[in-house]
Parts: sequence; structure tokens; C-alpha cells
Amino acid sequence: MNDQSIAVEAREVSKRYGKMWALRDCSFQLPANRIIALVGANGAGKSTLMSIISGMLTPTSGAVLVNGRAVSETERAGTGGRIAILAQDKPLYRDFTVADMLRFGRSTNRVWDQQRALSWLKRFAVPLDRRCGRLSGGQKAQVAMAVALGARPDVLLLDEPLANLDPVARYEVTGELLAETAGSDMTVMLSTHIVTELSGVGDHLLLLGAGRPVLVGDVEQLLAQHMRFTGPRADRPPVPGRILEVKHTDRQSTFVVQLPDTPAPAVVAPGWSAEPISLDHMIVTHLKASNRAREDMEVAA
Repeated sequence: MNDQSIAVEAREVSKRYGKMWALRDCSFQLPANRIIALVGANGAGKSTLMSIISGMLTPTSGAVLVNGRAVSETERAGTGGRIAILAQDKPLYRDFTVADMLRFGRSTNRVWDQQRALSWLKRFAVPLDRRCGRLSGGQKAQVAMAVALGARPDVLLLDEPLANLDPVARYEVTGELLAETAGSDMTVMLSTHIVTELSGVGDHLLLLGAGRPVLVGDVEQLLAQHMRFTGPRADRPPVPGRILEVKHTDRQSTFVVQLPDTPAPAVVAPGWSAEPISLDHMIVTHLKASNRAREDMEVAA
């Protein structure tokens, strides 16, 4: 990636709370104008990372750049570094009407697009004259999203944005979010620990495990690098690569392998079959492999 195509860059970012490390030596580059899926188990450091990217939290060490500028400089820059974050609790003023929340957004943001905010609320039939305290959980999420979008951010951070929505609403929101991103220069980072929420949404993946990046890259390219090989019982798979998962029976072995090159070989050894794996299987196997490696390091220490 050249510098102009990088929306967010982390350089050895760490964050410690007392004796506990929420993030350790995180380094990565994320492309601009894409939907980034930030995935990890609860406690992996997703919310901490988002808070650091937004500027709400200062890292213990390291630095984060947004559109080539350190986060501490983006507010002074005036342009090219606007960041909006929608936290898990989706804070709203209970006694404000929805229209009041939009006025609040307009008064507290340097850039404001009223029509964009109104358009989002109209898509989900959220009444402007209703007080936020009387809205359903799903409607509250839509109001918070409308305020975030109205700020016209360069980078929009969504921390578990689908948590309060029913399955139908999740499908509708993800579709509208895809359309919103396609029609703008906005980069979206969407965090979740529910892998099934990612289907058809994120096109770039940042997988965190125990506060460290485990897997980063374009989703389609990453999937093309992972295959399941099944054949006669053996100690190793029929192709080179990183072994992520192994299962044996008396006569058969199955390996999930991260290949060093793509595409996968068209022909493997006699008696072996190869098939792709799903996104959720890829994520889970990497998290399990990361946990095993960390446990081995702790035992060795």
C-alpha cells in the first residue's frame, strides 16, 4: 500500500492497565475507503484499539496514524483526519428528541451533513419528534449511527454496532452501510466478536488475539491462502505451509493449512483432496493457533 491508500496505521502500539496488557506491539496498515472487520474474542483489545484510533485513549507506547497524521495531530489539522466513533453503549440524551440529537451533532462537529443524517433515519423510519428515552434499542442504534454519519468522518469506528439489532435489522443495516461507504470516501472499521455478522460486510480483516494482530489482509486473498486437505493418515499435509489445525482418525488425516502462495495447487498428492474453508473457520483456527502458541510460551517461561 502506498501512503495515500492507507487510512489507519499502527506502529508498535501497546496499552497497559496496571499489570495487564490490553494491546501488545500492534503494527498494521489498513486500506482507505474500505470496510474493515475488526474481529476478536471478548477481551482481545478491540475496544481499546478503537479508543486509541479515535484519540479518546493514549497508548502506553507506539503511535497511530490516520490518513498519514498522528492521531494527536488530526484535530489540529482541520481536514483529512476527522474520526467518529460509535461506542458499544451508543450514548444518547434520554430527554432529547431525535431532532434534538441532530441539532446537538451539528453544534458539536466542525463538519455536519444534516441531509445525510436525516436520510439514514428515514431509511429506518425513526420518528424525529420522539424522545430518545422512548425509542427501542434498535432505533437508538440508528439515531447514534445517524449522528456519526452526519459528522462526515474520514474514518468511522463502529464498536459492536449490530449488538442491539434483530436479525432482519442487522441485514438491513449492513446493506445500507455498504451502500453508504461505496458512495463516499469514508473508511469504516466495524468490530465484532460474532463472526457470522461479517458475511458480505467487511472486505478487509484485522484479527486480534490477546491484544496482538493475528491476521491482517484482504478477506478474499486470505481465504484463497487457506485450504483443508484430507487424505491417508500422515504426520504432515501434502503441501508446504503453516499448519493451523490437525485431526486424525485411524486411517485418515485432515489438515487446515495457510499456504505460502496462492492460488492453491491444482493437483495434490494421490489420495488427497483439497477444499476451501469458510471465513468463520479461518478466524477460529487462527485464534486457536494463537492461543496454543501463547500457552506454549508461558509454559516455556
